[in-house]
Amino acid sequence: MSFRRFPEGFLFGAATSSFQIEGATEADGRGASIWDTFCAEPGRIHDATDGRRACEHYVRMPEDVAMMADLGLRAYRFSVAWPRILPEGRGRVEPRGLAFYDRLVDRLLERKIEPWVTLYHWDLPEVLSQAGGWPARETGDAFVEYAAVVAARLGDRVKHWITHNEPWCISMLGYMTGEQAPGHKNWGEALRAAHHVMLSHGQAVPVIRAHSAGAKVGIVVNLCPAEPASPSAADADATRAFDGFFNRWFLDPVYGKGYPRDVIEDYARLGRIPAAELDFVRPGDLEAMAAPTDFLGINYYSRAVIRSDSVPESENAPRTVFATGERTDMDWEVAPQALTALLKRVQRDYAPAALYITENGCAYATAPDADGHVRDVERTRYFETHLAACLDATDAGVPLQGYFAWSLMDNFEWAWGYEKRFGLVWVDYETQVRIPKDSAHLYSRVIAAHGLES
Repeated sequence: MSFRRFPEGFLFGAATSSFQIEGATEADGRGASIWDTFCAEPGRIHDATDGRRACEHYVRMPEDVAMMADLGLRAYRFSVAWPRILPEGRGRVEPRGLAFYDRLVDRLLERKIEPWVTLYHWDLPEVLSQAGGWPARETGDAFVEYAAVVAARLGDRVKHWITHNEPWCISMLGYMTGEQAPGHKNWGEALRAAHHVMLSHGQAVPVIRAHSAGAKVGIVVNLCPAEPASPSAADADATRAFDGFFNRWFLDPVYGKGYPRDVIEDYARLGRIPAAELDFVRPGDLEAMAAPTDFLGINYYSRAVIRSDSVPESENAPRTVFATGERTDMDWEVAPQALTALLKRVQRDYAPAALYITENGCAYATAPDADGHVRDVERTRYFETHLAACLDATDAGVPLQGYFAWSLMDNFEWAWGYEKRFGLVWVDYETQVRIPKDSAHLYSRVIAAHGLES
């Protein structure tokens, strides 16, 4: 065994999102979100649950912050619930909602934990969805107004801001596949939603800076590195197309490259847009989307091995790249080596000022033993190998400056309900008892030592 030390100043934290943990969906004037509506629609959530109770973080926040401090976390990435702040989406501000996040930020700072605020982690006010949702340009205007309200209230203490979490999920899962709220299935809506999310990101960046002196502002994207299954031209082209759809469509505009031309041509050929042009892009949009940022947050869970469906299997080259065989409860391949490659690729192609892993984790159902101990061997190994992958990237010169484990505790896992457990901390949803798992203790040791045995 050898000890590998993380760079000086490397930040260790954990992440959550408001709808997944807060509960109290009708407390203190909170308005309805698209996820409240989605959960109420039969068949949308696998276990027919909802977020009304979740982890009761809204009332258990002080003990949860104490738990973070006990684990040694240096930072906590959380999201603000837009419907708590502006119940009608814009206009009237609900002071009780702001007061909750005031208390949370103050409690974190008291325990020397840096607050990292995500402004949008998917809980769009339902009233804005009814008015058109993210496919409507006006929703972006409302987001900028909301960002100003929150930054004005918390900006004297919060110095790290994330505009949006995972534009791909917001647009493609929400408006193209219908797997997530609001559950639409329309390519045109999905592309417009993606554009307005990223446009509102760029428009909000200077607004946040105006209300939070010296703040660092960025966006979080979920990226899926793709590898061709063989050296064939067909697999190479399929990998190019996947990378464009999943990764470059969201990275290129943020870094001033506009939308990738090859993907626009793909969409036109497939009939997803009427011609090789984007009629929803207005003059000045691309410049606004490329507002200078201080960091890029990357959420990484797995990779994709791409096999073309444009040629029969019998006519394609033999496969040379295979999945590892180890999969999580989400049926996602465990591939830590792909994380290193991804970080190096992003640095090479986009050169962000700084990089953070803003989510990384895995779902395993490991429950407490008879003695109350959660021996989550698979998750512990997952964190060890992925933290080692981060060290490999920093050794290669990637400016990776921090890592946030997903997630702090088991929670409402969107369309999966409570069936999938990603937490460092086990949550008994009936009693609300929290039990740090072995993976949490491993992470605590890494933080304390600022390094990893490998």
